[in-house]
Amino acid sequence: MVMTSTLWFLLIGVVAGFLAGIIVRGRGFGLLGDLVIGVVGAFIGGYIFGILGLTAYGLIGEIIVATLGALLLLYVIRHIRR
Repeated sequence: MVMTSTLWFLLIGVVAGFLAGIIVRGRGFGLLGDLVIGVVGAFIGGYIFGILGLTAYGLIGEIIVATLGALLLLYVIRHIRR
């Protein structure tokens, strides 16, 4: 059960990183970099939504939360790189 949950979390993070890379565009971190950012962004999105008391239901909701976290992470990283 734990292995399945971990695989789903990683898969959702990969999809979120891909979507965030498409949304932000410009000079990216490459496919692998965007996917790693998506997995980390999934943690960030889940944490922020948890603090706000919001919950995502279903696969689409989890992908949206992870994508928002990845977008936030990409925004911060790109501002620091400048």
